[in-house]
Amino acid sequence: MKKTTSLLAFVLLISFLSIPLKGQNKKTEFNQELATKLGADKYGMKAYTIVMLTTGATKIEDKTKMSELMKDHLGNIGKLADEGKIIVAGPFLEKNKENYRGMFIFNTKSKEEAEQWVKTDPAVKAGVFSYEIFPWYGSAALPLYLEHHKEISQENP
Repeated sequence: MKKTTSLLAFVLLISFLSIPLKGQNKKTEFNQELATKLGADKYGMKAYTIVMLTTGATKIEDKTKMSELMKDHLGNIGKLADEGKIIVAGPFLEKNKENYRGMFIFNTKSKEEAEQWVKTDPAVKAGVFSYEIFPWYGSAALPLYLEHHKEISQENP
């Protein structure tokens, strides 16, 4: 029950942060072409799928092998991002009782499709990570941040 409550609180926080606050900026003109391109509903939102990576059953003690696996993991994330399938990815910075290691937000409302994509991850295949999948509702503009991220990152893993 606590795990579900913690996850619910986390998802609600992300949902809240994805909704633009009124009065934050002056009113912008509605852009139907952009809304249609992004698949936005009348609220500017759409369905996504969140994948929470958890600690898997496999432990790899060999640091070289683990380093190579993580390099491949990051490469796969980049590939999925380039394909427009993954729009948010990142590790958690602190240990937590749920054993969440990181998360993905996939640009799909299909849990089945998200599961196919997460299974392409070398660390998931190796059993280092396991995962939980959740439907999520957030701003349809979320995929646009990736193009700006490239403008502000000096290095990519």
